[in-house]
Amino acid sequence: MVFKVHALNKISSKGLNELGDAYEVQEALEGADAVLVRSAKMHDIDLPESVLAIARAGAGVNNIPIDAYAEKGVVVFNTPGANANAVKELVICGLLLSSRKVVDGINWAQGLTEDVAKAVEKGKSAFAGQEILGKKIGVIGLGAIGVMVANAAQALGMEVIGYDPYISVDAAWGLSRHIKHATTLDEIYSQADYITVHVPLLESTKHMLNKEAFAKMKDGVRVLNFARDTLVENNDMKEALASGKVAVYVTDFPVEDVLGNDQIITIPHLGASTEESEENCAMMAAKEIKEYLEQGNIINSVNYPSCSMPWNGTGRIAIAHKNIPAILGKITAIIAEAGLNIQDMTNRSRGDYAYTLIDVENISEEALNAIRNIDQVIKVRYLTK
Repeated sequence: MVFKVHALNKISSKGLNELGDAYEVQEALEGADAVLVRSAKMHDIDLPESVLAIARAGAGVNNIPIDAYAEKGVVVFNTPGANANAVKELVICGLLLSSRKVVDGINWAQGLTEDVAKAVEKGKSAFAGQEILGKKIGVIGLGAIGVMVANAAQALGMEVIGYDPYISVDAAWGLSRHIKHATTLDEIYSQADYITVHVPLLESTKHMLNKEAFAKMKDGVRVLNFARDTLVENNDMKEALASGKVAVYVTDFPVEDVLGNDQIITIPHLGASTEESEENCAMMAAKEIKEYLEQGNIINSVNYPSCSMPWNGTGRIAIAHKNIPAILGKITAIIAEAGLNIQDMTNRSRGDYAYTLIDVENISEEALNAIRNIDQVIKVRYLTK
């Protein structure tokens, strides 16, 4: 069987090569089994019924209607951590730019025309900054990027305070033992000379850095945002800058209301813009598509639960359905009525949706259709090798 994949954006050749010989990358969206995407807006796209999966080569999925696709049984994947090193490196760059007036100094030096060496020695005092050695940095959010930033800052001689009430076991293992764990955001706000935020954009985190948060911070704090633009309330930030509460704001998300302010360093969303990052994201996205299309396993989905189990190659039923009581009993009853033995089975849920894998050999199309006709079953696939 040959699977067909459509790329809505230019995807790294290393990612496309990861798909292998069983895949055909086609120009048309129609008839595709899966879609690879980076930044293309998908909200207004009429998605063909053939599409089973969308893989975003990156972390953010604001450009994808994930809830609408969940209703259709289309699994949406992202690639968390694949661009973490690229973002980490730019955060460290932003940390240094916030401390030393490098950009201002470069722009000034470019305008010098005569007796440059003398002018430099005379004028360089206007661009004096501060060192980061020994300063305290608060890292809000200890996911893949936050952990790397915290460890790098500690290695540069900073005192690091990390906050994340939902830190994963893997992230905790990767965190340097020298990093202090804050139990509240107020600990970060009251102690940190620098604050960098690395949390997802949710209703609970939108505009989390606002007037109330700034009031709790040290005077002259430097704030870095390489996560999402609306984590910061920009009008409140500009007031904090004007009052001296915040000395410098570094953001990777230029929008109209942060431009033209000498205290705001605006970087044009370069966090993941490296060749290595694009390759890593594309390769991870390709692997996720392969795992789902070939074995039915879900890894790193944003609208369905992670759900996978080893497969010996006998028949496998992959079922996307609503997360409601008794639905598993209805599914297994149909299999039992067909006189078949379930060899292995797993089920996971996430919010309103659930996903079930059942290994069973030689199930009839009639039985599969009976499963499809169960109320609140969204999509059923039968996989064989």
